[in-house]
Amino acid sequence: MNDPDKQHNDNGDQNTAPYDKGEADNLILNIDGFEGPLDILLTLARSQKVDLKQISILQLVEQYLSFIKQARHLRLELAADYLVMAAWLAFLKSLLLLPEDNNSEEPNAEELAARLTFQLQRLEAIRNAAATLMSSDQLGRDFFVRGAPETTKINKTFTYELSLYEIMKAYADHSARMAVGEVNLERRPVYTIEKAIERLERLVGSAIDWTALESFLPHFPEDQALQKSARASIFSATLELAKQGKVNLVQKQTFGPVFLKIKKGDHNGAV
Repeated sequence: MNDPDKQHNDNGDQNTAPYDKGEADNLILNIDGFEGPLDILLTLARSQKVDLKQISILQLVEQYLSFIKQARHLRLELAADYLVMAAWLAFLKSLLLLPEDNNSEEPNAEELAARLTFQLQRLEAIRNAAATLMSSDQLGRDFFVRGAPETTKINKTFTYELSLYEIMKAYADHSARMAVGEVNLERRPVYTIEKAIERLERLVGSAIDWTALESFLPHFPEDQALQKSARASIFSATLELAKQGKVNLVQKQTFGPVFLKIKKGDHNGAV
């Protein structure tokens, strides 16, 4: 390993040389065995293209302090990242200088270098993503919304071109549709023919002589419609019984009263 004091004296001018205002975000190293950015040194150390045993840790620390001193305007997290990388390099070199312990459970130098490289790659990906997001168009800075919509009043004018026939037909169709409604027909009370036949069979059996048909009619003084239905049904029932040969009918004049009596041979108290 080189003499730290000699290296410190010989490279005193190099401590401030790596800093470049155009590359303020990069720590450029110039030490024995390597010249370039710190992250490149880590990559080369992992691929074993640079021998960390030849790297002067004293020069690395001094150049790092010089970089921090001249780049105070940089972000604090950037300086912290470089501090972590420099500390890892020092730790890796210490592992290389120490005798290898096969029984140790701690990771070796190659594993630690691989972990550090992965962390640096992840950090770089995060920085690139942040830069992409910040460089993209932003609402309120690069583009703006339209805001409140304009209040536009729309006037509509309708013009109809119809003939008198079309107007009259439309009115007639509408009136026809409106005229259609539900029709409820009231069911009238009806005196059925069956009831009339049953009544005549019950009453005619007691009539020995000719009897006017009117005397066999039921009376419904409060319902004239039912009274008319009973008259028609009794007359129809009389014709049906005469057809069956159960009664005899006689009418002495046109539109005169109708008389009936039980047929001879059937006088047994029932028709």
